[in-house]
Amino acid sequence: MERLNSRTRTLYLLDASMYVFRAWHSMPDQFFDIDGAPVNAVHGFTRFLLEFIERARPTHALAAFDISLAGSFRNALYPAYKANREPAPPELKRQFEYCREIAAALGFCVLADAAYEADDLIGSAQAALRKHGFRSVIVSADKDFGQLLDAGDEQWDYARNLRWDASGVHAKLGVQAKQVVDFLALTGDAVDNIPGVPGIGPRTAAALLAHFGTLDELLARLGEVSYLRIRGAAMVGARLRAHAEQALLSRRLASIALDAPVPRAPEALLRRAPDAATLDALFERVRLGPMTRARAQKLAGSFDPSPASIEAVP
Repeated sequence: MERLNSRTRTLYLLDASMYVFRAWHSMPDQFFDIDGAPVNAVHGFTRFLLEFIERARPTHALAAFDISLAGSFRNALYPAYKANREPAPPELKRQFEYCREIAAALGFCVLADAAYEADDLIGSAQAALRKHGFRSVIVSADKDFGQLLDAGDEQWDYARNLRWDASGVHAKLGVQAKQVVDFLALTGDAVDNIPGVPGIGPRTAAALLAHFGTLDELLARLGEVSYLRIRGAAMVGARLRAHAEQALLSRRLASIALDAPVPRAPEALLRRAPDAATLDALFERVRLGPMTRARAQKLAGSFDPSPASIEAVP
């Protein structure tokens, strides 16, 4: 991993919904707010945010949330997009609202949009601040984010404490970071119900992109596929010919948007001082314990807006 200039500023981009869901599944169902509604995800997510701030001490940070499974612009392109996913249960939807409020009270820029997914908000904010000289650290385990990694950027699977840069994408997927979208166009993505090309798996997709470089070049030279030294080359060529349009559609579905409505000035993504009064009210409502409250109070009391004091690369 390349050495970074000590003056390079870092934008931390949290795939917040992933960590809300992780807390929902991992925390015991024994936490309730003052109305008796479950808040196990809120407790787990709050602890995650506090630990993240303590470790990363970010100067600039975005917490991006998904708020709709069926409202993305991608559903207009392909109505079956994410149709395989069950909607969040009502008791979890309530917790998402708490999580957004707590993230905002802890000083994060919080974004959610009915037409754009968290991935798009992250990609657009990253593109905006890259123009101001920022590197980015994307806090998520989602493989799709590999397409956003450029020189100096990293992805951080926080739960496993694994970090990798653009060169690390190849070790994970077998393709370069700039090829991730074309890779997903070929393999599809069962999680998001992106069809891809039937019968083409990760190994074959990686071999095709290693030879042709891009999906466009592959489709322009389909006659060469049957001569490649890959298993079932003739059948692969036939499948690509039959499903070329589906591959192009899948690429559009897998591409992270860089033009979502996000703040584009560094000041808008500056982490603010925690709002102690708002946090106290929220913590009282969700009945967070004294240890978690004490951690939040300590962060609020020790907040220093100086970049030299805040930011540290863990």
